[in-house]
Amino acid sequence: MTAAEHPVLPRQSTPPDEGGGPQPETRRHLIRRRLITATIIVLLIGIPAGYLLISAGQSRRSGQDKAAEAAAQGLRPGWPSRMLRRIFEVPIPGYATEVEYYETNNWKVSRMYVRFRTTSNGLDAFLTDLGSGRAALEQGKVTIGERDTRIAGWYFGEGVSWAGTTHTNKDPRPTQDITVDMTDPSSPVVYVVSAATP
Repeated sequence: MTAAEHPVLPRQSTPPDEGGGPQPETRRHLIRRRLITATIIVLLIGIPAGYLLISAGQSRRSGQDKAAEAAAQGLRPGWPSRMLRRIFEVPIPGYATEVEYYETNNWKVSRMYVRFRTTSNGLDAFLTDLGSGRAALEQGKVTIGERDTRIAGWYFGEGVSWAGTTHTNKDPRPTQDITVDMTDPSSPVVYVVSAATP
């Protein structure tokens, strides 16, 4: 028989009883493989799910903080953010105390109400940074109107040494009404209403 007449057959695998094929999976190997698979599934599902839960919690807390701020009536203790101070151009001196603020917004005008106690030098620095000066303060004058006084919950009554000024800017920059309690000249209390037109 010639080579051309001899059929070529594919190689046959050895029967399992002869030991040449893959070994059956042991129980230990099966448990190990399933454990690795379960770990991978937990990591693929658990890590993103945990991240989503943490993000949702942070978002909810942030929303609650913003809602509380928006719902607040009158001034709240604490410093306004740097962004708010920059937008409304209220350069509160760094060593000011008893700082309180309140912000309102509508389609016509946005306002920020700020009250803080400072030193005589702090008052000068505040007015200078604003683009004004102590000479602009008029003794006995309250420049903050009744509507803003009512919204902020302030009281500008008798028996206090008031001084005030209005610092006007061209739109869209804000205009500040400033009234200062000068009863104790070394520790003046500054009241500011800064109004910006969008």
